[in-house]
Amino acid sequence: MGDPADAAGFRLTDLVAAISLAIDLGTGQPIEHALRTCRLSMAVADELGLDSGTAADVHYVALLRFLGCTADVPETAQLAGGDNLAFLSAMAPVAMGGTGEALGTLVRSVGRGRSPVRRTRLVVGALGDPNGAARSLSAHCEVGARLACRLGLGDGVVGALAHAYERWDGRGIPDGLAGDAIPIAVRIVMVARDAVLWQRLAGTDAAVEVLARRRGRAYDPAVVDAVRAVGVAEAGEGPVWDDVLAAEPEPVRRVGAVALDRALAAVGDFADLRSSWTRGRSSRVAELAREAGRACGLPAADVAILRRAALVADLGAVGVPAGVWEILGPLGVEATEQVRLHPYLSERVLGRCTGLRPVAVLAGSHHERLDGSGYHRGSTGAQLPSPARLLAAADVWAALGEDRAHRPTRLPGEARDAIWAEVTAGRLDGTAVDAVLASDGQAGDRRHRPRPAGLSEREVEVLALIARGSTNREVAARLSISPKTVGRHVEHIYAKIGVTTRPGAALFAMEHRLLG
Repeated sequence: MGDPADAAGFRLTDLVAAISLAIDLGTGQPIEHALRTCRLSMAVADELGLDSGTAADVHYVALLRFLGCTADVPETAQLAGGDNLAFLSAMAPVAMGGTGEALGTLVRSVGRGRSPVRRTRLVVGALGDPNGAARSLSAHCEVGARLACRLGLGDGVVGALAHAYERWDGRGIPDGLAGDAIPIAVRIVMVARDAVLWQRLAGTDAAVEVLARRRGRAYDPAVVDAVRAVGVAEAGEGPVWDDVLAAEPEPVRRVGAVALDRALAAVGDFADLRSSWTRGRSSRVAELAREAGRACGLPAADVAILRRAALVADLGAVGVPAGVWEILGPLGVEATEQVRLHPYLSERVLGRCTGLRPVAVLAGSHHERLDGSGYHRGSTGAQLPSPARLLAAADVWAALGEDRAHRPTRLPGEARDAIWAEVTAGRLDGTAVDAVLASDGQAGDRRHRPRPAGLSEREVEVLALIARGSTNREVAARLSISPKTVGRHVEHIYAKIGVTTRPGAALFAMEHRLLG
């Protein structure tokens, strides 16, 4: 198959709309929640008479407002007793409400499912950290803006996502902007999103009442009035995918092959942020798969599809509660089914893009096995072409080199024995495994790559460790330096790479392949 970005170019909104589906999964919302927000937001933009450029910003911000939702998944999951998705879903209706209703929901949601003693400790810890919410949402803003830039979106969208949680009354995050100082795209999308949310949860009358109560507080009064003029009921009507694509203001944005690859790498990093051990894995699997595909003599077009599928294969994992990935012992039935669901979700989300369907099908097969024991289809050898076999082998080899919750990183010899045992058992293809192992060194020795942003070797070491979730004290012990020295390194690193949060630093490290 030819490259969808070679001719007229790949339509960027197609990809962004698909990403919005993954964001829905990652925030505990129903699929197409962001699409419905976008449809209502565009009606409001028209009601307000915005020019096409500003309306285009509204369009993309509506789809991507929560693009930073994976920034602090481990911390959110710990607070939530493992189910970060249920926690985010519970907090969504009150996020822009009054302090009292937000605190009440927080107390009811923290540690749900844990023992009374453990839950009490979590609640006390949450209430004892008054800056926790600001720290979390600031990270969401920073990560969302950086990812949007890599997707190829303009300054208007990037700047709006950097202020995604500001409020009309100046009590928002990250900078306490107020009134017209808040980007208009944020002001519109905030109200439209909550209108869609409340209408689904409690009906149109309740949604209108919430908008009225928050008018002039969290919400821009003019936007509230425009939503009511358009009609909140519009948020819940009919199929929405085609409506959203049709609503994109002219000129329709298209990207070539290089920009598409860059965007898909950003999508992979969005998914990889969900855990300290997954950070950097998508790019690692993609490098392994690409080199193995070349070694096996695959046509260039097939190698391109293989690499792209590797980058986004784990996108559906954001729809699995984070606690499932941290289980130390054997998985129960429910957890097993949740894990087995993630390749299906990847395929379904990406498959909504016409030009990415070959990528989506291949991404959805990365856990298939020759003997039919894999998932999500349970395909057997005859149904698995060479790219699928290579992707499966690259995924397993990368996993063996990761420090997982239930086991440490395998030593090189142990890892080789483990992957060849999969071949002997008839689950992985021997030719594919041989190609992946032979190509491993060609996938890139990070020790000899140029250091970006003027970082020193020591700073790269520190950055890699904090990107993996280590505290300053843990970094100090690992590098035999003092915590105070680590703190100075972190300050210098942040200044050099232009971030203010640890998730932002982790994303920088992933983008520049510094995680080794």
